[in-house]
Amino acid sequence: MEPVEQSGVSDLAALTLAGASELVRSKKVSPVELTEACLERVERLNPGLNAFITVTADRALDEARAAEAHIQRGLWLGPLHGIPIALKDVVDTADVRTTAGSNLFRNRSPLVDAEVVRRLKAAGAVFLGKLNLHEFAYGASSVVSAFGPVRNPSASEYSAGGSSSGSAAAVAAGLCYGALGTCTGGSIRQPAAFCGVVGLKPTYGLVSAQGVVPLSTSLDHVGPMARTVGDTVLLLQAIAPEGSAEFPAEAKTSSLRIGVPRQHFYEALHPEVGAAVEEALLTLKRISRTLQTADLENGLSAINDLSNLLTKTEAYAYHREYVAATPELYQPETLRRIRAGAGVSQETYRRALQELQQTRRSATRIFETVDVLVTPTVPVPPFKIADLLSDPETLRNKEQLTLRNTRPFNVLGWPTISVPCGQTSAGLPIGLQMSGPPGGETSLLGLAGAYEREFLISKTAALDPSHA
Repeated sequence: MEPVEQSGVSDLAALTLAGASELVRSKKVSPVELTEACLERVERLNPGLNAFITVTADRALDEARAAEAHIQRGLWLGPLHGIPIALKDVVDTADVRTTAGSNLFRNRSPLVDAEVVRRLKAAGAVFLGKLNLHEFAYGASSVVSAFGPVRNPSASEYSAGGSSSGSAAAVAAGLCYGALGTCTGGSIRQPAAFCGVVGLKPTYGLVSAQGVVPLSTSLDHVGPMARTVGDTVLLLQAIAPEGSAEFPAEAKTSSLRIGVPRQHFYEALHPEVGAAVEEALLTLKRISRTLQTADLENGLSAINDLSNLLTKTEAYAYHREYVAATPELYQPETLRRIRAGAGVSQETYRRALQELQQTRRSATRIFETVDVLVTPTVPVPPFKIADLLSDPETLRNKEQLTLRNTRPFNVLGWPTISVPCGQTSAGLPIGLQMSGPPGGETSLLGLAGAYEREFLISKTAALDPSHA
């Protein structure tokens, strides 16, 4: 392949996934070069970020060499072929440990790949390793992990969010070109917002969770995290069932009706978050025909209660035998949260499942009048890690605050994405959340991509008015 210095690429880690893919396809950059660049950054930056739990450097280089050999013979498999990515450490990988961020699974090595891993392998992706998280994904700060907290690439004293903190931090810091996360109450979108990347929670059930360590099977989603909406599309195309839907990077947006649910979602915002989101709404008004007030008909307090009940019940069901046998292998806070589900009766759980299905059916009525809902992803900027650790009694309340705007959409099961929309005066990213109807990924990603383009144009103009 053509040497990097002749290809016009000076910093491989700065490439988007799509950009790296095009260079690989055209044989201007090799998968080995991309993998070596990522591994160099992992070695240099991960000690400060703590994004990776396990780095599979030798395997990744072997996979990259195999991809290069296939591509040289004209056997290019598609956009992910030879592209280095990483996985949240709840996604099973055959013969590579999957710890779920816990001492309980510290040496657990699955025998088979999760379904999403199988699909990514079929697409030719290169796997760099497994990413840190809040233990068993049961939290939104990642300060509760057997492997220590993940630090925010924008400012290391701040949290990267959670539970998919390692995924967000690794993508933001250029340690990989994309990652998979999981989301039960906001665990893809919240860390994406905190780290300034794109995170997508697809429609519930669209992407298989087979082979993924569960938190709450009724609410768990598996989804992609990347630097751009287009990169997220490429990952989603690989992990979603073939032929289930099309996810174009661009779509017609001028006819989309955008709903703004002011109640609950826009209340008590941090001033800098509020200002960034209002600016984003002005941008969306320019690129779409309609911007209107919209409110969810279902009571959000009832939705949050349902989320809490299902999560604690299903988490306890999965962990019951482990908790009875080896409770000392859990972090104390995780053990407390899991044990909270011990007293839920089968009848209460059965009624909760019925309520979930009824809520998911009835709430879609809002899409008779709007096509996409837009909210702040998180109402506040990231907390400092020291503040989260200083008082265990307030940790859960702080986490719940950061999930306030994301949790309802896990209960509803709608596709929901977070895209960057600004930053605080301290340089911490701010996210904008967009949600569409079940199966509505195409319009949702189209609008997110259109907004992203306008946002990047405005950023460029602010830095250099000659480009305005």
